[in-house]
Amino acid sequence: MKRVGIVVILFFFFLQSCKTLSTQRQPYIVAKKSATALKQDLILLRKILEANHPGLYWYTPKDSMDLFFDQSIISITDSLDEVQFKNKVAWLVSKIRCGHTTVFFSKAYTKNAVQFRFPSFPLYLKAWGDSLVVLANLNQRDPIFKRGTIVTGINGRTNRQVLDTLFQFISSDGYAFNYKNQVVSGNFPIWYKTILGVDSSYTISYIDSTGQEASATVGNYKPVVDTTRRTRPQSPQPRVKLPNRRELRKARLLAKRELRIDSSSNTAIMRLATFSNGGLRGFFRRSFRTIKQKNIPHLVIDMRENGGGKVASSILLAKYLSDHPFKVGDSVVATSREFKYSHYINPSLVYWFAMNFGARKMADGSIHYRRYETKLFQPKERLHYSGQVTLLQGGYSFSATTMFISTLKGQKNITVAGEESGGGYYGNSAMYIPTITLPRSKLRISLPMYRLVMGSTRPRGHGIIPDLEIPPSSDAIRKGIDPKMQKIMEMIQHNAFKPGL
Repeated sequence: MKRVGIVVILFFFFLQSCKTLSTQRQPYIVAKKSATALKQDLILLRKILEANHPGLYWYTPKDSMDLFFDQSIISITDSLDEVQFKNKVAWLVSKIRCGHTTVFFSKAYTKNAVQFRFPSFPLYLKAWGDSLVVLANLNQRDPIFKRGTIVTGINGRTNRQVLDTLFQFISSDGYAFNYKNQVVSGNFPIWYKTILGVDSSYTISYIDSTGQEASATVGNYKPVVDTTRRTRPQSPQPRVKLPNRRELRKARLLAKRELRIDSSSNTAIMRLATFSNGGLRGFFRRSFRTIKQKNIPHLVIDMRENGGGKVASSILLAKYLSDHPFKVGDSVVATSREFKYSHYINPSLVYWFAMNFGARKMADGSIHYRRYETKLFQPKERLHYSGQVTLLQGGYSFSATTMFISTLKGQKNITVAGEESGGGYYGNSAMYIPTITLPRSKLRISLPMYRLVMGSTRPRGHGIIPDLEIPPSSDAIRKGIDPKMQKIMEMIQHNAFKPGL
């Protein structure tokens, strides 16, 4: 009987493994959904946003948003696949001008997205202003479009026309378009393919080595799979030592935060890629202890990769640097804490408890998170840093990072350098951000629950404008140098930073 039981169990596992292998061999198919089903999803999304979003009409008046909703629903006249429908929803959501309200593919599509990666547009391009410059070329044997080549147009469209087309599908805080520049620069081939589709070839205008405008036609990129039979190596290959768990953990932490001391300029350089995870409390304490022990007069905090994270972590870092008590914001307001249509919002219960027991309904009828409106956070006395500080920001500097930088901007020993931040200087809609899942298409949309005004007297609609602007350049890209850090270090070495710069 025992043998029969073992055979049955083994046979069961064999069937399961065959089923798994069969499933793995079958490609994921992006099925089209009917126009009726997709319209129902958009109607539901409209109801959810109108009931819960705190900044739905912050930048776009209600009559205009109503028109955008109506246009999007009416425009669906036939069945669409997930990519096509996502583009429609992303276009609609971008009209809110809220960088924390963004559209994501379904979990199933995301899990299988790698199979749709190719063919693709062949060039990675860096975008800023009206400029597009080659960062990398997937067709490595291409003799023309090397790193640093200036592109002036694609398939008859000017750079501005290309970027304006892509930007319509990217959400940002107000009119802080530098965030959109950074997003597009992060993966230009994917954005181009998703919005403009795939061509077998592209006619690209560029500036040649003589400084004249020229054009060339390049094919799309599709990796070639080597189907030749590989021969067994004649000699044994050296075994590569794999990193252990401790080494992997250290590498993951270094990817999030790092402190190094440049002895030649007596400067501490802190790279901070997130305000979430990474053991930041201990990292900040150790870092400022090291800086104090070594008596370092200059500190550079590089936050160009920092998209935000925990507000508590950004407050903690500000305590080490601020020369005055500070608040998070003038107002932190939600329109509702009922979580209407909670069946489609996840996680809703956790945030429901937080908003019902951690916030108060005030005389204006809105829900206020009073702690961040009223509490004055005191600067640290122990390990407080009062030397010259440069905060390096860019288009990816967002959310909690913008809160941190805006708290310190204008302080006499603080210089904000780089490019306009992606996050709004006046405020944003954020704090608690659950996710809407539309029932038919399974698209996911992030839903901020609070509208934060960091400074009611600040200019509204853009990111933080740096005190010291250091733009990108095609020459720096071609040479592979970091012009922003290079400029800052030169100024430190020449003692060029002045109070209030």
